[in-house]
Amino acid sequence: MPTGLGTGSVRPDFGQALRPGERSPASYSAGASASRGRLFVEPDCFTRSPFQRDRDRILHSSAFRRLTYKTQVFLPHEGDHYRTRLTHTLEVAQIARTVARQLRLDEDLAETIALAHDLGHSPFGHAGERALNSAMSEFGGFDHNAQSLRTVTVLERKYLAFDGLNLTWETLEGLTKHNGPVRDMSHPIVKVMRGVEAWRSLELDRWASAEAQVASLADDIAYLSHDVDDGLRAGLLSVASLTDAPLAGDIAREVRSFAHGVESGRAFYEVTRRMITVMVTDLVAESRRRLAALSPVSADDIRNAGRATIGFSEPMAAELAALKAFLFQAVYHHRKVMTVMDEAERIVRELFGRYFSDAEAYPADWRGVYLGLGQRGRARLACDFLAGQTDRYAIAEYCRLFDATTELR
Repeated sequence: MPTGLGTGSVRPDFGQALRPGERSPASYSAGASASRGRLFVEPDCFTRSPFQRDRDRILHSSAFRRLTYKTQVFLPHEGDHYRTRLTHTLEVAQIARTVARQLRLDEDLAETIALAHDLGHSPFGHAGERALNSAMSEFGGFDHNAQSLRTVTVLERKYLAFDGLNLTWETLEGLTKHNGPVRDMSHPIVKVMRGVEAWRSLELDRWASAEAQVASLADDIAYLSHDVDDGLRAGLLSVASLTDAPLAGDIAREVRSFAHGVESGRAFYEVTRRMITVMVTDLVAESRRRLAALSPVSADDIRNAGRATIGFSEPMAAELAALKAFLFQAVYHHRKVMTVMDEAERIVRELFGRYFSDAEAYPADWRGVYLGLGQRGRARLACDFLAGQTDRYAIAEYCRLFDATTELR
């Protein structure tokens, strides 16, 4: 654990840390060999690698822009400084780049997967996801990772030659296996994946690239640290209340001592930035240990390893599991949060029911599609339309369709 603050801090030990200019990828990096390509063949770009091109397509997508007004934990209108789904995504991407650099991976691929991982998230965060999963229970369920894959392969329509963004195989693999190999053939992601596998297998039973594994764990690091920060800013947590919390306890005690017990924005930030440092340091060190034991010479050696090659140490993994349980109790299930999210779930359920049963509920360009579909297709259409909505659009739609007013606070 680093001690002291400011110039007195002890520098974290990353082992053989890479300097900013050192970027040579290792042979086990997914970027060390040629990409497996795209569903629709396109000429190479002269100025960007395939993964940089994927990144830019994601950044220019409509779904990425809509993340600005999608909830992380607190609704965007509750405060200017709470994370949104967009700012969360940007934090994940930067952590992923940092870790990828230290492990000599393809930073662009890790960043790209991170930027795309929440494109399919519903409005109102996990409350909206729960409501959609319940509404879709008879039609295969709903999962935001599956919806992210559907967004980049089907729903984005910007190009004249194809639907979707026509991303590389490696990016699609990372999205599909965000939580590891997919072995449950009833999982919502499997049906979406089949449309891709008509072109080329995503090898669901194997682990994803090291870059994809990095993006997944960067997601954990980002949300655990910033949800603590948002909880502090919302008054649901205090630095004092964190002194006995998993992972954050030692940090909070030291910060509290240095700040003479004063609760302030600076103290909040000091806690969360140190949390990120501790988690990243452990992830890099443990992943280097696993890489040394595996001695991979190609990206496929990572995929065939039979276990995650990128990961936290066992003590850190236990601390993170305990921290998640702490946050569920102290933040996610706090009465202030649940009151708002219960109402948000109701809004999503009622909107789904209306879209499922009434063509006139849709904008004009969606109505014709609805009329040509059976029951399952109409459920899928309602789900796609709702999942793409921002919080504020969903609230406006609820007011329009039900001639009602609602204020989520």
